[in-house]
Amino acid sequence: QVQLVESGGGLVQSGGSLRLSCAAPASLSIFSIIGMGWYRQVPGQSRELVATIARNGKTNYGDSVAGRFTISRDRRDDAKNTVHLQMNALKPEDTAVYYCQLKESNNQISWGRGTEVTVSS
Repeated sequence: QVQLVESGGGLVQSGGSLRLSCAAPASLSIFSIIGMGWYRQVPGQSRELVATIARNGKTNYGDSVAGRFTISRDRRDDAKNTVHLQMNALKPEDTAVYYCQLKESNNQISWGRGTEVTVSS
């Protein structure tokens, strides 16, 4: 399991913005990473896709966030294994625990511990 460090969750009003970040160890070769992404989970419900970004830059979004959220890879040399999730026009239904996921070329999947996002109405 790769240790993922998540940051950026918090409380925001409806219509506001938040930016989540997820960092994998810099020592991990970028060529061993197939992709990274974010999923979210509400108590009592299954974990759902928010957004993913593949090594080639291709992105994929859940239907409920498309057009409002943007996932991107940090291009700084010292943060090349970091992805960001810019969340705009947040709605109360976006309230959840957001989990970072990393998928390696050996099919191993690692998860972060989760960061809470609460959107008040």
